[in-house]
Amino acid sequence: MTVGPETCYRVRGGAPLQGTVFVQGAKNAALKMIAASLLASEGRTVLRNVPVIEDVRRAVELAQAVGAVVKFHEAERTLVVDASTLTSPVLPAEIARRFRGSVLFVPALLHRLGEAVIEGIGGCNLGDRNLDFHYRGFARLGATVDEAGDKIHVKAGRLRGAHLYLDTPSHTGTENLIMAASLAPGTTVIDNTAQEPEVLDVIAFLTKMGAQITGGGTGFITVRGVEDLVATEHTVMADRIDAGVFAMAAAITGGELSLVGANLEHFGVVRWKLEQMGVEFASNGAVLQVRRERTLRPINVITSPYPGFATDLQSPIMALSCLADGTSYIRETIYDGRYTLVGELTKMGAKVEVDGNVAIVHGPSMLKGTKVVAHDLRTGIALILAGLSAEGETVVAPGYLIDRGHAAIASRLSTLGADITAEESA
Repeated sequence: MTVGPETCYRVRGGAPLQGTVFVQGAKNAALKMIAASLLASEGRTVLRNVPVIEDVRRAVELAQAVGAVVKFHEAERTLVVDASTLTSPVLPAEIARRFRGSVLFVPALLHRLGEAVIEGIGGCNLGDRNLDFHYRGFARLGATVDEAGDKIHVKAGRLRGAHLYLDTPSHTGTENLIMAASLAPGTTVIDNTAQEPEVLDVIAFLTKMGAQITGGGTGFITVRGVEDLVATEHTVMADRIDAGVFAMAAAITGGELSLVGANLEHFGVVRWKLEQMGVEFASNGAVLQVRRERTLRPINVITSPYPGFATDLQSPIMALSCLADGTSYIRETIYDGRYTLVGELTKMGAKVEVDGNVAIVHGPSMLKGTKVVAHDLRTGIALILAGLSAEGETVVAPGYLIDRGHAAIASRLSTLGADITAEESA
């Protein structure tokens, strides 16, 4: 796989954003559906409203690597998958290393080829809290899991329904175990499941394929194994994180945007926190209007599983709270290492301190443009938001991490009046 030249984003702040933006399809639903489409042994699956982002391109490469015929029509945001022939159980290291969702392909490989091999994971990842329960769940369904060097080898054995429990309501864990259970004979009960809208969309997709799943959105899901799943057609829901970022872009610049496809119901607590800050929402059918005219007020945020405050929007709201008139408290309870943004905002003139797992933001600050580092996708998009309100020029790199989760961010923001360009890094 060739890696292109590194990109950076140059942002010159100061302009209030105005206009209409189209919310992309949900990354966290589309990736699972690409993996799930490999469960169908005949026919072609058609996915619409697929976001044109780097993570989707990696998922397509993985599906192709195991033998599926996949065409991504990017201009139409439509993906066509023919998984009637799978040829290899190996998820190759060069793709798996760059794509955390590789484990999502294990259920299809187990059912179709009897085994799955994930390369290049590295020795310590099996015990990683984020992935361990995937493998424990596969084992409870009857698979054997072996770790050798930097490979994890999962063999199907005789898969059958079982009672599964998730320590934390992880959406990837929930969806992965549902996929594994959908073709396992007997009944599987999964306890403490995630309730995100994306999980419900994946369940809707699997149900169209012929899976028998009940209890989505209740925290307690029952899957009755079926003999086979068939290819189908589905339109991916809108991405609530993308919608949340654009809502905050309107807020941080004091502008007014119409978000086409955004669903305020999917915002959960994020809606109430933004309203507390002084952001105004008006739903008009499938269009959500967002504006901010008054001075931003400080807030207190605690991330928690849906419908709580989404951890993926914690970095963006930290950037927004730098402009608030007073002290904000932000507590991250889901991911360690989500405060890499603090050092970067400090470079821009923000006053943020970290005390244990709480970030304390003293506002309001006049942000000033400078060179900053996108340590991950969420930090990167938060720094672009900060740059939109900063004086002078902000350079955010590497751009690739932002492109993993947001499609064509520079052109979409430019259309709204932002001064932003994507460039190759020197």
